[in-house]
Amino acid sequence: MEEQQNQEQSKRNWHDKHYKKLLLIPLAMLIFSFVYMGIFYFQHNDFFLKDISLMGGTSVTINGNTDIISLKEALVKEFGEVNVREVSDLITGEQLATIVETTAKAEDIKAFLEDYLGYELIEGENSSFESTDPSLGKSFYNQLLIAILISFVFMAIVVFIIFRTVVSSGAVIISAFADILMTLVAVNLLGIKMSSAGIIALLMLIGYSVDTDILLTNRVLKRQEGSLNERLVGAFKTGITMTLTSLVAVAVALFVVKSFSVTLTQIFTILAIGLIFDIFNTWVTNVSILKWYVNSKEKLE
Repeated sequence: MEEQQNQEQSKRNWHDKHYKKLLLIPLAMLIFSFVYMGIFYFQHNDFFLKDISLMGGTSVTINGNTDIISLKEALVKEFGEVNVREVSDLITGEQLATIVETTAKAEDIKAFLEDYLGYELIEGENSSFESTDPSLGKSFYNQLLIAILISFVFMAIVVFIIFRTVVSSGAVIISAFADILMTLVAVNLLGIKMSSAGIIALLMLIGYSVDTDILLTNRVLKRQEGSLNERLVGAFKTGITMTLTSLVAVAVALFVVKSFSVTLTQIFTILAIGLIFDIFNTWVTNVSILKWYVNSKEKLE
């Protein structure tokens, strides 16, 4: 028991000496994220790759078993960039359908697929078609971006009203912003094409990011029981349990839906990435800023 207490005290002493230096890690990651996103925007004229729900195009679902490798090769030769994936049964792994996404017109892709497959594609029987007009997709995309911006602004206002100090409120906002930015960088590095569901996942991530930051800030600034380190440890135990519980639930859900729902797969993938970054930004970035702020305030008093 005494040995365990000594180990914990040693860890706290180490953190007391090096917590300012630890801020260099998130600072370096933020600089890298800004530089990467700047280069990405210069190359693609946008902050992430978009699928047909945001760009406009056609999605075709073909029931039954299809050789997706050969089909994709044929489609690429004819239409250029396309996305082809299979939908399979969760238990047996049997292929149930093939989904083709392309910016081509519905009639063009239908004619090509019928010629390639050797049979007629009938809506509602052996296939289904969904088309999105480019102007509609662009309008929907712009509205979702505005929704994210408004959500973030209102979140920042609420946080400032709760804590009423620039440093503590800023730490929460910076951590939440870093979660979103780093998640977008990871999404782009993985080559994920963002759909409307993906942007909605970013909206959800704002809420997931802020709750642990508010818990931490509230425990450190508004509670007087125990030392600063004891309050930080107590907040960490509660907060990390919350985040890991959410992460496990998201990981299980991702495993379940991966084979049959592209929309849910993207939502849970983005949430999982964001929650991992949230652990880092809350318990390294926000903790270091708050500890610096509290210690400086105590010295002035």
